[in-house]
Amino acid sequence: MIEAQNLKKQFKNVVAVNGVSFSASVGEVVGFLGANGAGKSTTMRLLTGFLELDSGNIRIFGNDMGKQCLKAQILIGYLPESASGFPHLTVYEFLKFVGEARGLRDTILESAIQNVSANIELLPAINKPLADLSKGWRQRAWLAQALIHDPPILILDEPTDGLDPLQKNTVRRLIKRIAAEKIIIISSHILEEAEEVCDRIIIINDGRIVVDKPKDQLIDKEGNLAPMFEQLVKNAQPDQINSS
Repeated sequence: MIEAQNLKKQFKNVVAVNGVSFSASVGEVVGFLGANGAGKSTTMRLLTGFLELDSGNIRIFGNDMGKQCLKAQILIGYLPESASGFPHLTVYEFLKFVGEARGLRDTILESAIQNVSANIELLPAINKPLADLSKGWRQRAWLAQALIHDPPILILDEPTDGLDPLQKNTVRRLIKRIAAEKIIIISSHILEEAEEVCDRIIIINDGRIVVDKPKDQLIDKEGNLAPMFEQLVKNAQPDQINSS
């Protein structure tokens, strides 16, 4: 279970996250939505321990992120926004490096690399350097590293960024297939993504949660989130929406 209580983070004079609180349990796919600059990615970095909280508390299956960071982080697979790095490594070398850092060894590691590469159709690029890959292929490699150790929690920041329509469908099918046994949080500004794979929607605006409800309570008759999203972001007060 993820438990986030009153998370706050400020950069100089800018309050990026201001009092964010929510929890998520196994079997939930939570869409964490908001416009650019709303605080989505900052919240994801706080949840994964890549940013230190100014105040508040995060627990990952009971492990305090501030006091038991490594125990909490091993339970999380994280795809950061605009992920990059390790350009000199091949995809195989990159996944092996991440897998070893996650504690995988020998045949278990090799099996994990093959399985995750097959699941997201990464095998054609397995021996190519990351530097030589298109944005879409690099994104798939970074998604694979989040999945390599089969964590109970996936935190995916813009997971289909740079992917073509077929690649997006592959990732979305994978999310649906593994959703029942994991907690999955997807940060995105693409409403179509949340409509297709999420069952719960959290909308953040100016660093505050303005809604946290099942998706079915927010979509219109055509199954679209856009009308409600636009209304909430433009007009909602956090306390009014969460208490309705």
